[in-house]
Amino acid sequence: MTVVEHDGRIVVVDVGLRFPTPEMVGIDLVLPDFSYLRERASDIEAIVVTHGHEDHLGALPWVLRELGSRDAPPIYGGALTIAMARSKLDEHKLREVELHDVADGETLELGPFSLELVHMTHSIPDSSAVALGTELGTVLITGDYKFDQTPVDGPPADVSRLAELGREGVLLLCGDSTNVDRSGFSPSESVVGPHLEEVFSRCEGRIVVTSFASNIHRVQQVVDAAHALGRKVALVGRSMRKNVGIGRTLGHIEVPDGLLVGPREINDFPDERVVIISTGSQGEPLSALRRMAHRDHPQVELRSGDTVVFSATPIPGNERAVNETIDRLYHIGCDVITPADAPVHASGHGYAEEVKLMLNLVKPRYVMPFHGDFKRLRLHAQLAEAVGVPPEDIFQGENGLPLDIDERGARFGAAEQSGMIFVDGVEIGDMADVALRDRRMLSADGIFIVVVTIAEQDGSSVAEPEVIFRGVPFIDEADELLDEIRTTADRSLRRAAKEEIREVDLLGQVLHDDLAKLVYDRLKRRPMVLPVVVEV
Repeated sequence: MTVVEHDGRIVVVDVGLRFPTPEMVGIDLVLPDFSYLRERASDIEAIVVTHGHEDHLGALPWVLRELGSRDAPPIYGGALTIAMARSKLDEHKLREVELHDVADGETLELGPFSLELVHMTHSIPDSSAVALGTELGTVLITGDYKFDQTPVDGPPADVSRLAELGREGVLLLCGDSTNVDRSGFSPSESVVGPHLEEVFSRCEGRIVVTSFASNIHRVQQVVDAAHALGRKVALVGRSMRKNVGIGRTLGHIEVPDGLLVGPREINDFPDERVVIISTGSQGEPLSALRRMAHRDHPQVELRSGDTVVFSATPIPGNERAVNETIDRLYHIGCDVITPADAPVHASGHGYAEEVKLMLNLVKPRYVMPFHGDFKRLRLHAQLAEAVGVPPEDIFQGENGLPLDIDERGARFGAAEQSGMIFVDGVEIGDMADVALRDRRMLSADGIFIVVVTIAEQDGSSVAEPEVIFRGVPFIDEADELLDEIRTTADRSLRRAAKEEIREVDLLGQVLHDDLAKLVYDRLKRRPMVLPVVVEV
């Protein structure tokens, strides 16, 4: 999510999310902290989305709900991007938002900004760079891109328009840094199709291909390879079916009549006649492939002799989940093919030479690398310096640090609030929420619940304390420890009664401190200790 502000007005470029890491226990999604926008909602002219991937579009429903959907700014993007946005907003019952398809090259006036989308190639159709014109100059945000000279659909990136913008003068380039650490040029998406067909031709049983549900180009190539070898195709996974439906409606995917079959029809055909296209390339817990690997999918049961093709590479941080899924597949008896075994995947992000090409085409006055970790931001900065951008005109920032540009030059301003907010179910909250810390503690060391019953008049114990524990590993000495906990609780209550501590909250704190110390002394662990005081 990038905020461009000029003359008191704002254009937001992209509204992405990411998926939780293992320590984010019970969290479903991670959003950027958009507190700044919440406070400036009336100043937002528009939200522009470069393409339909989750890390650029996924947070849109949450942002609009927080800003107020009735007064929400209009949303602009390519046809497929807007169709995916509309589908997401419909799921959240946000149907009053203005959504506008913008053709590449079309210019719109948005308050003090002019907006133009420049056609780029990526691993999803209708990907664009965003050129925001201001009286100071043009800010060009590349989105995700590669310079693929033989894309599988449509023309290659609009190099001529990028060069024109460079001749007209680009004030600031905000460039994708994802693959700057890879030398040379990225392979074309068009090389994947023949390799998929070659891999399919060697498979004797069923084939399961997993990729990003939004990678419509890849789905088309799997469909083409299956059709060439006389196999039927089944789509498994809700997002896969939804995105393919949108792609077919907009003409991005062509499926021969009779080729698609429903998941329930898979067993009606011989194994050598079936290809399944599934979600789950990142090992997501509830995805179709993960459920198949754990024999928990209601419609597809994998068996020995099936081949699973991972037509995607793990996003950094997802390697463990992907490897666990692959191991489960081998346990079942499946053959597994990854991009390390055959060229069945091509990245949608340009390599170092393509990043240098972008820099040379648009000749920006200032460069701010983004969309990458700190290592890649530094490498991108080094590439900019290598092609002639002065080091003092290259700005390696971080989230929340604004770059201020005026007629006197460019400099970093005072940091604004940034970070992450979490989605748990349908609610969103701060990452410092005590609930998350409690979940981590519970997952690590378990919980003790100690229920004590006291007399309202004098605070004395009137029943033996009851102890309940879950997830605490001390099976051998359980009885002995439980007796000690009851004895310690009684002793704490007697001391509290002697000191005339009657307030339930204070009693609970006394019990917590004494019991937590006992448990740590005995177990050298810190489970959650939850005292419950009942007055009678």
